[in-house]
Amino acid sequence: MKVIICGAGQVGWQIARHLSGERNDVTVVDNNPDLVRRATDTLDVQGISGFASYPDVLDRAGAKDADMIIAATFSDEVNMVTCQVAHSVFAVPRKIARLRAQSYLTAIYSDLYRRDHLPIDVVISPEREVADAALQRLYAPVAFDTEKFLDGKAQLMGLAIEDDCPIVNTPLRQLSDLFSTLRAVVVGVRREGTLFAPESADQLFPGDSCYIMVHAEDVQRTLEIFGKQVRKLERVVIVGGGNVGLSVARQLEKRTQRVRAKVIERSRKRAEQAAEALERTIVLHGDGLDQSLLSEAGIERADAALCVTDDDKVNMLTAVRAKAAGCRMVIALINDPTLVPLMEPLGIDAYINPRSTTVSSILRHIRHGKVSMVYSIGDAEAEVIQAEVLSTSPISGALIRDIDFPEGVLVGAVRKGDEVVRPKGSLRIDEGDQIVLFCLSGDVPEVERLLQVSIDFF
Repeated sequence: MKVIICGAGQVGWQIARHLSGERNDVTVVDNNPDLVRRATDTLDVQGISGFASYPDVLDRAGAKDADMIIAATFSDEVNMVTCQVAHSVFAVPRKIARLRAQSYLTAIYSDLYRRDHLPIDVVISPEREVADAALQRLYAPVAFDTEKFLDGKAQLMGLAIEDDCPIVNTPLRQLSDLFSTLRAVVVGVRREGTLFAPESADQLFPGDSCYIMVHAEDVQRTLEIFGKQVRKLERVVIVGGGNVGLSVARQLEKRTQRVRAKVIERSRKRAEQAAEALERTIVLHGDGLDQSLLSEAGIERADAALCVTDDDKVNMLTAVRAKAAGCRMVIALINDPTLVPLMEPLGIDAYINPRSTTVSSILRHIRHGKVSMVYSIGDAEAEVIQAEVLSTSPISGALIRDIDFPEGVLVGAVRKGDEVVRPKGSLRIDEGDQIVLFCLSGDVPEVERLLQVSIDFF
Protein backbone atom coordinates (compact mmCIF):
# COMPACT_ATOMS: atom_id res chain seq x y z
CA MET A 1 0.00 0.00 0.00
CA LYS A 2 1.30 3.44 -0.93
CA VAL A 3 0.49 6.07 1.70
CA ILE A 4 1.24 9.79 1.89
CA ILE A 5 1.30 11.23 5.41
CA CYS A 6 1.03 15.00 5.58
CA GLY A 7 2.43 16.32 8.81
CA ALA A 8 5.53 14.92 10.49
CA GLY A 9 4.64 15.90 14.05
CA GLN A 10 4.03 13.39 16.83
CA VAL A 11 0.91 11.85 15.25
CA GLY A 12 2.25 11.81 11.70
CA TRP A 13 5.58 10.34 12.79
CA GLN A 14 3.87 7.63 14.83
CA ILE A 15 1.59 6.63 11.94
CA ALA A 16 4.60 6.56 9.62
CA ARG A 17 6.42 4.36 12.13
CA HIS A 18 3.56 1.88 12.20
CA LEU A 19 3.04 1.70 8.45
CA SER A 20 6.69 1.67 7.39
CA GLY A 21 7.36 -1.13 9.85
CA GLU A 22 4.72 -3.17 8.05
CA ARG A 23 6.43 -2.89 4.67
CA ASN A 24 4.18 -0.19 3.22
CA ASP A 25 5.47 2.47 0.82
CA VAL A 26 5.28 5.61 2.98
CA THR A 27 6.07 9.22 2.07
CA VAL A 28 6.06 11.95 4.72
CA VAL A 29 5.33 15.57 3.77
CA ASP A 30 5.94 18.58 6.02
CA ASN A 31 6.95 22.21 5.52
CA ASN A 32 9.46 21.85 8.36
CA PRO A 33 12.65 20.31 6.89
CA ASP A 34 13.87 19.28 10.35
CA LEU A 35 10.77 17.16 10.98
CA VAL A 36 11.09 15.56 7.54
CA ARG A 37 14.74 14.81 8.23
CA ARG A 38 13.88 13.25 11.58
CA ALA A 39 11.36 10.95 9.87
CA THR A 40 13.71 9.88 7.08
CA ASP A 41 16.64 9.39 9.46
CA THR A 42 14.75 7.21 11.94
CA LEU A 43 12.19 5.46 9.72
CA ASP A 44 12.16 3.61 6.42
CA VAL A 45 10.19 6.36 4.66
CA GLN A 46 10.66 8.92 1.92
CA GLY A 47 10.43 12.60 2.78
CA ILE A 48 9.25 15.68 0.93
CA SER A 49 9.70 19.19 2.30
CA GLY A 50 6.91 21.58 1.35
CA PHE A 51 3.30 22.57 1.96
CA ALA A 52 1.09 19.50 1.83
CA SER A 53 -1.80 21.33 0.16
CA TYR A 54 0.29 22.38 -2.86
CA PRO A 55 -0.42 20.20 -5.94
CA ASP A 56 3.22 20.18 -7.02
CA VAL A 57 4.32 18.99 -3.56
CA LEU A 58 1.76 16.18 -3.59
CA ASP A 59 2.85 15.31 -7.11
CA ARG A 60 6.46 14.95 -5.94
CA ALA A 61 5.20 12.78 -3.07
CA GLY A 62 3.66 10.38 -5.58
CA ALA A 63 -0.02 11.27 -5.21
CA LYS A 64 -0.79 10.05 -8.74
CA ASP A 65 -0.59 6.41 -7.69
CA ALA A 66 -1.17 6.72 -3.91
CA ASP A 67 -3.72 4.46 -2.23
CA MET A 68 -4.30 6.75 0.74
CA ILE A 69 -3.50 10.19 2.05
CA ILE A 70 -3.54 11.07 5.76
CA ALA A 71 -3.67 14.81 6.45
CA ALA A 72 -2.46 15.32 10.02
CA THR A 73 -0.78 18.73 9.94
CA PHE A 74 -1.36 21.30 12.69
CA SER A 75 -3.72 23.30 10.43
CA ASP A 76 -7.33 22.23 9.87
CA GLU A 77 -7.49 24.32 6.72
CA VAL A 78 -4.36 22.72 5.26
CA ASN A 79 -5.73 19.26 6.06
CA MET A 80 -9.05 19.99 4.33
CA VAL A 81 -7.47 21.56 1.26
CA THR A 82 -4.98 18.70 1.04
CA CYS A 83 -7.83 16.17 0.88
CA GLN A 84 -9.63 18.30 -1.71
CA VAL A 85 -6.54 18.51 -3.93
CA ALA A 86 -5.82 14.81 -3.49
CA HIS A 87 -9.38 14.06 -4.63
CA SER A 88 -9.82 16.57 -7.44
CA VAL A 89 -6.34 16.55 -8.97
CA PHE A 90 -4.98 13.08 -8.19
CA ALA A 91 -8.10 10.96 -7.50
CA VAL A 92 -6.57 9.43 -4.36
CA PRO A 93 -9.06 6.69 -3.29
CA ARG A 94 -8.88 7.14 0.50
CA LYS A 95 -8.53 10.43 2.39
CA ILE A 96 -8.28 10.89 6.16
CA ALA A 97 -8.12 14.31 7.84
CA ARG A 98 -7.49 15.39 11.40
CA LEU A 99 -9.66 18.38 12.37
CA ARG A 100 -9.70 20.26 15.66
CA ALA A 101 -11.97 23.31 15.29
CA GLN A 102 -15.43 22.69 16.72
CA SER A 103 -17.03 24.82 14.02
CA TYR A 104 -15.77 22.52 11.27
CA LEU A 105 -16.78 19.42 13.21
CA THR A 106 -20.28 20.76 13.83
CA ALA A 107 -20.74 21.39 10.11
CA ILE A 108 -19.25 18.06 9.08
CA TYR A 109 -21.39 16.03 11.47
CA SER A 110 -24.55 17.90 10.50
CA ASP A 111 -26.66 18.08 7.36
CA LEU A 112 -24.52 20.99 6.15
CA TYR A 113 -21.81 18.55 5.13
CA ARG A 114 -21.86 16.77 1.80
CA ARG A 115 -19.05 14.46 0.79
CA ASP A 116 -19.06 15.69 -2.79
CA HIS A 117 -18.39 19.21 -1.51
CA LEU A 118 -15.57 18.24 0.85
CA PRO A 119 -14.23 14.81 -0.10
CA ILE A 120 -12.92 13.48 3.23
CA ASP A 121 -13.61 9.81 3.87
CA VAL A 122 -12.73 9.83 7.56
CA VAL A 123 -12.56 12.78 9.97
CA ILE A 124 -10.49 12.35 13.13
CA SER A 125 -11.13 14.79 15.98
CA PRO A 126 -8.41 14.66 18.67
CA GLU A 127 -10.61 16.51 21.15
CA ARG A 128 -13.49 14.06 20.73
CA GLU A 129 -11.15 11.09 21.01
CA VAL A 130 -9.55 12.49 24.17
CA ALA A 131 -12.94 13.34 25.71
CA ASP A 132 -14.14 9.78 25.10
CA ALA A 133 -10.93 8.42 26.63
CA ALA A 134 -11.36 10.69 29.67
CA LEU A 135 -14.92 9.48 30.23
CA GLN A 136 -13.78 5.87 30.07
CA ARG A 137 -11.12 6.60 32.70
CA LEU A 138 -13.73 8.20 34.93
CA TYR A 139 -16.13 5.28 34.56
CA ALA A 140 -13.35 2.83 35.50
CA PRO A 141 -11.63 4.76 38.30
CA VAL A 142 -9.37 1.95 39.50
CA ALA A 143 -7.94 1.27 36.03
CA PHE A 144 -5.03 3.26 34.64
CA ASP A 145 -6.10 2.39 31.10
CA THR A 146 -9.37 1.18 29.59
CA GLU A 147 -11.03 0.67 26.21
CA LYS A 148 -14.21 -1.07 25.04
CA PHE A 149 -14.41 -3.74 22.35
CA LEU A 150 -17.08 -5.85 20.66
CA ASP A 151 -19.70 -3.11 20.88
CA GLY A 152 -19.08 -2.66 24.58
CA LYS A 153 -19.47 -6.35 25.45
CA ALA A 154 -15.76 -6.69 26.28
CA GLN A 155 -13.43 -4.26 28.00
CA LEU A 156 -9.67 -3.89 28.18
CA MET A 157 -8.52 -2.75 31.62
CA GLY A 158 -5.08 -1.78 32.81
CA LEU A 159 -4.63 -2.60 36.51
CA ALA A 160 -1.66 -2.00 38.80
CA ILE A 161 -0.74 -5.04 40.91
CA GLU A 162 -0.24 -4.04 44.54
CA ASP A 163 1.02 -5.90 47.63
CA ASP A 164 -2.51 -6.68 48.81
CA CYS A 165 -3.62 -8.19 45.50
CA PRO A 166 -5.09 -11.66 46.35
CA ILE A 167 -3.63 -13.37 43.28
CA VAL A 168 0.04 -12.33 43.43
CA ASN A 169 2.56 -15.14 42.98
CA THR A 170 -0.15 -17.30 41.38
CA PRO A 171 0.49 -18.87 37.93
CA LEU A 172 -2.04 -17.56 35.45
CA ARG A 173 -3.17 -21.06 34.51
CA GLN A 174 -4.32 -21.55 38.12
CA LEU A 175 -6.61 -18.56 37.80
CA SER A 176 -8.59 -20.49 35.21
CA ASP A 177 -8.95 -23.35 37.68
CA LEU A 178 -9.81 -21.13 40.65
CA PHE A 179 -12.32 -19.01 38.72
CA SER A 180 -13.60 -21.35 36.04
CA THR A 181 -16.58 -19.17 35.08
CA LEU A 182 -14.65 -15.88 34.97
CA ARG A 183 -14.53 -14.49 31.44
CA ALA A 184 -11.27 -12.59 31.76
CA VAL A 185 -7.82 -13.04 30.21
CA VAL A 186 -4.53 -11.39 31.23
CA VAL A 187 -3.19 -10.44 27.80
CA GLY A 188 -0.26 -8.18 28.69
CA VAL A 189 2.08 -7.51 31.60
CA ARG A 190 4.52 -4.64 32.09
CA ARG A 191 7.36 -5.49 34.45
CA GLU A 192 10.29 -3.14 35.12
CA GLY A 193 9.39 -1.12 32.04
CA THR A 194 9.10 -4.07 29.64
CA LEU A 195 5.74 -5.08 28.14
CA PHE A 196 5.21 -8.74 27.23
CA ALA A 197 2.45 -11.24 26.49
CA PRO A 198 2.41 -13.67 29.44
CA GLU A 199 2.41 -17.45 29.24
CA SER A 200 0.21 -19.71 31.37
CA ALA A 201 3.06 -20.40 33.83
CA ASP A 202 3.82 -16.71 34.42
CA GLN A 203 2.89 -15.09 37.73
CA LEU A 204 1.93 -11.54 38.68
CA PHE A 205 4.08 -9.68 41.21
CA PRO A 206 3.64 -6.44 43.15
CA GLY A 207 4.75 -3.55 40.97
CA ASP A 208 3.52 -5.17 37.75
CA SER A 209 0.98 -3.48 35.53
CA CYS A 210 -1.29 -5.87 33.67
CA TYR A 211 -3.78 -5.55 30.83
CA ILE A 212 -6.89 -7.71 31.14
CA MET A 213 -9.60 -8.37 28.55
CA VAL A 214 -12.86 -8.83 30.46
CA HIS A 215 -16.44 -9.62 29.53
CA ALA A 216 -18.51 -6.54 30.37
CA GLU A 217 -20.67 -8.52 32.80
CA ASP A 218 -17.59 -9.73 34.71
CA VAL A 219 -15.84 -6.39 35.21
CA GLN A 220 -16.96 -5.97 38.83
CA ARG A 221 -15.98 -9.53 39.75
CA THR A 222 -12.61 -9.18 38.04
CA LEU A 223 -11.82 -6.00 39.96
CA GLU A 224 -12.65 -7.75 43.23
CA ILE A 225 -10.40 -10.71 42.35
CA PHE A 226 -7.55 -8.28 41.66
CA GLY A 227 -8.15 -6.54 44.98
CA LYS A 228 -9.67 -3.33 43.61
CA GLN A 229 -12.48 -1.50 45.40
CA VAL A 230 -14.82 0.43 43.12
CA ARG A 231 -16.39 3.59 44.50
CA LYS A 232 -19.44 5.30 43.07
CA LEU A 233 -18.62 8.38 40.97
CA GLU A 234 -20.54 11.27 42.50
CA ARG A 235 -18.25 14.33 42.50
CA VAL A 236 -15.82 15.33 39.74
CA VAL A 237 -13.60 18.39 39.37
CA ILE A 238 -12.52 19.21 35.82
CA VAL A 239 -9.52 21.54 35.50
CA GLY A 240 -9.61 23.04 32.00
CA GLY A 241 -12.77 24.27 30.30
CA GLY A 242 -11.63 23.95 26.70
CA ASN A 243 -13.13 21.60 24.12
CA VAL A 244 -12.13 18.46 26.05
CA GLY A 245 -13.26 19.61 29.48
CA LEU A 246 -16.50 21.04 28.09
CA SER A 247 -17.28 17.83 26.21
CA VAL A 248 -16.69 15.70 29.31
CA ALA A 249 -18.88 17.98 31.45
CA ARG A 250 -21.69 17.77 28.90
CA GLN A 251 -21.55 13.97 28.89
CA LEU A 252 -21.58 13.86 32.69
CA GLU A 253 -24.69 16.04 32.69
CA LYS A 254 -26.45 13.53 30.42
CA ARG A 255 -25.91 10.61 32.79
CA THR A 256 -29.06 9.25 34.40
CA GLN A 257 -27.10 8.81 37.63
CA ARG A 258 -26.29 12.39 38.51
CA VAL A 259 -22.66 13.42 38.89
CA ARG A 260 -21.87 16.73 40.56
CA ALA A 261 -19.22 18.32 38.35
CA LYS A 262 -17.32 21.55 38.70
CA VAL A 263 -15.12 23.10 36.03
CA ILE A 264 -12.13 25.37 36.70
CA GLU A 265 -11.00 27.51 33.75
CA ARG A 266 -8.24 30.10 33.76
CA SER A 267 -9.47 32.07 30.72
CA ARG A 268 -12.41 34.31 31.58
CA LYS A 269 -13.77 34.13 28.03
CA ARG A 270 -13.72 30.34 27.94
CA ALA A 271 -15.14 30.16 31.45
CA GLU A 272 -18.08 32.31 30.38
CA GLN A 273 -18.61 30.18 27.28
CA ALA A 274 -18.56 27.00 29.37
CA ALA A 275 -21.01 28.48 31.88
CA GLU A 276 -23.44 29.32 29.06
CA ALA A 277 -23.10 25.86 27.46
CA LEU A 278 -23.59 23.86 30.68
CA GLU A 279 -26.82 23.59 32.63
CA ARG A 280 -26.07 21.93 35.99
CA THR A 281 -22.28 22.25 36.13
CA ILE A 282 -20.67 24.98 38.23
CA VAL A 283 -17.89 26.84 36.39
CA LEU A 284 -15.18 28.61 38.42
CA HIS A 285 -12.87 31.18 36.86
CA GLY A 286 -9.28 30.94 38.04
CA ASP A 287 -6.03 28.98 38.10
CA GLY A 288 -6.37 25.24 38.78
CA LEU A 289 -3.05 25.37 40.65
CA ASP A 290 -4.57 27.76 43.19
CA GLN A 291 -5.06 25.72 46.37
CA SER A 292 -7.86 27.97 47.62
CA LEU A 293 -9.75 27.62 44.34
CA LEU A 294 -9.37 23.84 44.44
CA SER A 295 -10.76 23.90 47.97
CA GLU A 296 -13.68 26.04 46.79
CA ALA A 297 -14.36 23.38 44.14
CA GLY A 298 -14.46 20.76 46.91
CA ILE A 299 -11.38 18.87 45.78
CA GLU A 300 -10.95 17.14 49.16
CA ARG A 301 -14.37 15.45 48.72
CA ALA A 302 -14.08 14.75 45.00
CA ASP A 303 -14.11 11.20 43.70
CA ALA A 304 -11.98 12.23 40.70
CA ALA A 305 -10.10 15.20 39.31
CA LEU A 306 -9.60 15.44 35.56
CA CYS A 307 -6.79 17.82 34.55
CA VAL A 308 -7.14 18.64 30.83
CA THR A 309 -5.62 22.07 30.23
CA ASP A 310 -3.35 22.65 27.21
CA ASP A 311 -0.22 22.58 29.39
CA ASP A 312 1.23 19.18 30.42
CA LYS A 313 3.11 20.55 33.41
CA VAL A 314 0.05 22.38 34.72
CA ASN A 315 -1.95 19.17 34.40
CA MET A 316 0.67 17.18 36.29
CA LEU A 317 1.13 19.70 39.10
CA THR A 318 -2.62 20.24 39.46
CA ALA A 319 -3.14 16.49 39.68
CA VAL A 320 -0.45 16.20 42.36
CA ARG A 321 -1.96 19.06 44.35
CA ALA A 322 -5.46 17.58 44.03
CA LYS A 323 -4.20 14.20 45.25
CA ALA A 324 -2.43 15.79 48.20
CA ALA A 325 -5.65 17.61 49.11
CA GLY A 326 -7.51 14.31 49.42
CA CYS A 327 -9.00 13.65 45.96
CA ARG A 328 -9.40 9.88 45.54
CA MET A 329 -8.36 9.67 41.88
CA VAL A 330 -6.50 12.08 39.61
CA ILE A 331 -6.19 11.89 35.81
CA ALA A 332 -3.85 14.08 33.75
CA LEU A 333 -3.76 14.87 30.05
CA ILE A 334 -0.15 14.40 28.89
CA ASN A 335 1.02 15.19 25.36
CA ASP A 336 4.74 14.65 25.97
CA PRO A 337 5.42 10.87 26.21
CA THR A 338 8.73 11.51 28.01
CA LEU A 339 6.72 12.70 31.04
CA VAL A 340 4.78 9.43 31.37
CA PRO A 341 7.41 7.69 33.57
CA LEU A 342 6.83 10.44 36.15
CA MET A 343 3.15 9.56 36.59
CA GLU A 344 3.62 6.73 39.09
CA PRO A 345 6.27 8.42 41.29
CA LEU A 346 4.07 11.52 41.47
CA GLY A 347 1.03 9.49 42.51
CA ILE A 348 -1.02 10.31 39.41
CA ASP A 349 -3.51 7.47 38.99
CA ALA A 350 -4.05 7.63 35.22
CA TYR A 351 -3.09 9.68 32.21
CA ILE A 352 -4.46 10.30 28.74
CA ASN A 353 -2.12 10.58 25.77
CA PRO A 354 -3.85 12.45 22.90
CA ARG A 355 -1.31 11.07 20.46
CA SER A 356 -2.13 7.48 21.35
CA THR A 357 -5.87 8.06 21.10
CA THR A 358 -5.53 9.79 17.73
CA VAL A 359 -3.11 7.18 16.40
CA SER A 360 -5.46 4.41 17.49
CA SER A 361 -8.36 6.10 15.74
CA ILE A 362 -6.42 6.51 12.49
CA LEU A 363 -5.08 2.96 12.57
CA ARG A 364 -8.65 1.74 12.94
CA HIS A 365 -9.33 3.00 9.41
CA ILE A 366 -6.21 1.78 7.62
CA ARG A 367 -5.65 -1.74 8.91
CA HIS A 368 -5.82 -4.61 6.43
CA GLY A 369 -8.81 -6.94 6.32
CA LYS A 370 -12.04 -6.38 8.20
CA VAL A 371 -10.51 -4.66 11.20
CA SER A 372 -13.07 -2.64 13.13
CA MET A 373 -11.02 -1.52 16.13
CA VAL A 374 -7.37 -0.84 16.95
CA TYR A 375 -6.14 0.42 20.31
CA SER A 376 -2.51 1.43 20.79
CA ILE A 377 -0.89 0.63 24.16
CA GLY A 378 1.93 2.64 25.70
CA ASP A 379 4.35 4.31 23.33
CA ALA A 380 3.16 2.16 20.40
CA GLU A 381 4.56 -0.91 22.18
CA ALA A 382 1.52 -3.06 21.47
CA GLU A 383 -1.90 -3.01 19.84
CA VAL A 384 -5.23 -4.59 20.64
CA ILE A 385 -6.93 -5.43 17.36
CA GLN A 386 -10.56 -6.39 16.81
CA ALA A 387 -11.31 -8.01 13.46
CA GLU A 388 -13.75 -10.28 11.66
CA VAL A 389 -12.41 -13.69 10.69
CA LEU A 390 -12.65 -14.14 6.92
CA SER A 391 -12.94 -17.38 4.98
CA THR A 392 -9.49 -16.70 3.50
CA SER A 393 -7.85 -16.44 6.92
CA PRO A 394 -5.50 -19.26 7.98
CA ILE A 395 -7.14 -19.27 11.42
CA SER A 396 -10.66 -19.90 10.08
CA GLY A 397 -11.82 -23.37 11.14
CA ALA A 398 -8.87 -23.93 13.52
CA LEU A 399 -8.80 -24.49 17.27
CA ILE A 400 -7.04 -21.73 19.20
CA ARG A 401 -4.43 -24.14 20.55
CA ASP A 402 -3.55 -25.20 16.98
CA ILE A 403 -3.05 -21.66 15.63
CA ASP A 404 0.61 -20.69 15.27
CA PHE A 405 0.40 -17.25 16.88
CA PRO A 406 3.70 -15.39 17.51
CA GLU A 407 4.90 -15.33 21.13
CA GLY A 408 3.78 -11.71 21.50
CA VAL A 409 0.15 -12.44 20.55
CA LEU A 410 -2.73 -13.58 22.78
CA VAL A 411 -6.45 -13.99 22.09
CA GLY A 412 -8.40 -11.77 24.47
CA ALA A 413 -12.00 -12.40 23.45
CA VAL A 414 -14.12 -14.02 20.73
CA ARG A 415 -17.67 -13.17 19.72
CA LYS A 416 -19.77 -15.81 18.01
CA GLY A 417 -22.99 -14.24 16.82
CA ASP A 418 -24.19 -12.14 19.74
CA GLU A 419 -22.33 -14.13 22.41
CA VAL A 420 -18.88 -13.21 23.73
CA VAL A 421 -17.07 -16.37 24.83
CA ARG A 422 -13.89 -17.04 26.77
CA PRO A 423 -11.03 -17.95 24.40
CA LYS A 424 -10.03 -21.42 25.60
CA GLY A 425 -7.55 -23.57 23.68
CA SER A 426 -10.35 -25.89 22.61
CA LEU A 427 -12.42 -23.07 21.09
CA ARG A 428 -12.82 -23.27 17.32
CA ILE A 429 -12.46 -20.02 15.37
CA ASP A 430 -15.00 -19.86 12.54
CA GLU A 431 -15.58 -17.58 9.59
CA GLY A 432 -17.58 -14.53 10.68
CA ASP A 433 -16.36 -14.62 14.30
CA GLN A 434 -15.15 -11.37 15.82
CA ILE A 435 -11.77 -11.87 17.47
CA VAL A 436 -9.82 -9.51 19.76
CA LEU A 437 -6.04 -9.97 19.75
CA PHE A 438 -3.33 -8.44 21.92
CA CYS A 439 -0.11 -8.21 19.92
CA LEU A 440 3.26 -6.59 20.46
CA SER A 441 4.07 -4.06 17.75
CA GLY A 442 6.63 -6.28 16.03
CA ASP A 443 4.01 -9.00 15.54
CA VAL A 444 1.38 -6.84 13.83
CA PRO A 445 2.36 -7.83 10.25
CA GLU A 446 2.05 -11.54 11.10
CA VAL A 447 -1.32 -10.93 12.76
CA GLU A 448 -2.56 -9.21 9.62
CA ARG A 449 -1.40 -12.19 7.57
CA LEU A 450 -3.28 -14.55 9.88
CA LEU A 451 -6.42 -12.46 9.69
CA GLN A 452 -6.54 -12.52 5.91
CA VAL A 453 -4.38 -14.06 3.15
CA SER A 454 -5.55 -11.96 0.19
CA ILE A 455 -5.28 -8.45 1.55
CA ASP A 456 -8.05 -5.91 0.93
CA PHE A 457 -6.80 -2.45 1.73
CA PHE A 458 -10.18 -0.75 1.91
